Amino acid sequence: MDPSLVDALPTPPALNAAEDTDLRDRRTFLSRLLRHRNAVIGLSILVAVCVVCLLGPILWAKNPTTIDFAAFGKGPGIHHLMGADDLGRDEFTRILYGGRISILVGFLSMVIGIGIGGVIGAVSGWLGGSLDFLLMRVVDVALSIPSLFLLLLLSVVFPPGVLSIALIIGLSNWMRPARLMRSQVLTIKPREYVEAAHAIGSPPWRILLRTITPNAVAPLVVNGTILMGQAIVTEAVMSFLGFGVQPPTPSWGNMLTNAQTFIVSMPWLAIFPGFMVFITVLGFNLVGDGLRDAM
Repeated sequence: MDPSLVDALPTPPALNAAEDTDLRDRRTFLSRLLRHRNAVIGLSILVAVCVVCLLGPILWAKNPTTIDFAAFGKGPGIHHLMGADDLGRDEFTRILYGGRISILVGFLSMVIGIGIGGVIGAVSGWLGGSLDFLLMRVVDVALSIPSLFLLLLLSVVFPPGVLSIALIIGLSNWMRPARLMRSQVLTIKPREYVEAAHAIGSPPWRILLRTITPNAVAPLVVNGTILMGQAIVTEAVMSFLGFGVQPPTPSWGNMLTNAQTFIVSMPWLAIFPGFMVFITVLGFNLVGDGLRDAM
């Protein structure tokens, strides 16, 4: 064949070295995560809880506010798998609907806390100087306020509701993500690839968003799983004190509140929602443990 024709043939584009390295890192991360026993157990728990809470009400087809006078105070049985509460409402149905509310509150509050803390920490670590000093003193003051007092104070400011509870919990949990993000940014700032981005003339905001932030978010992801578990417990505590999700909307927290009066005569009212809180928080903690080791 004519050598000139060979030279004229199109050559396949070479795989970008950075993209190839990123792809290998992702595969390595997933393989490490899936080999981590605690992470697999935690993911299995969370998937099972989410599927049951999302699909359960559709399959069970009962209303959480429907009162069955014949089932008043009855324990677990065929018609009421987890018994009925003091008003004759099906406990299993309320567990399913309450799980939706509790997990939603946990997820939204985690997003709010990580979002606020991540932005403040990134700006503080990147700009430094007097602004860094001021923002970190605000974090110190917020951390010095007792968490329960801060939750109750915010509950007075915001009206009751699911979104309000998520906002309240998120506003009380942004401080540690802010410190974590700041420390990550301070660690990454002196590295060679950041100096190279400066050298080629990239604007500071682009370096922060495109170069530093993607390399700094891994610890925040781990912290987010822990915050979700903490938020579910916090919602239960707030509901127990009367500042959480208000009846008749069920949540695991206000179900536990209702159960305290009947802990002896109807113990299933406390056992089942308490177990759901325990197993869900355990799942988040196990996933966070696996993510930390895999990253």
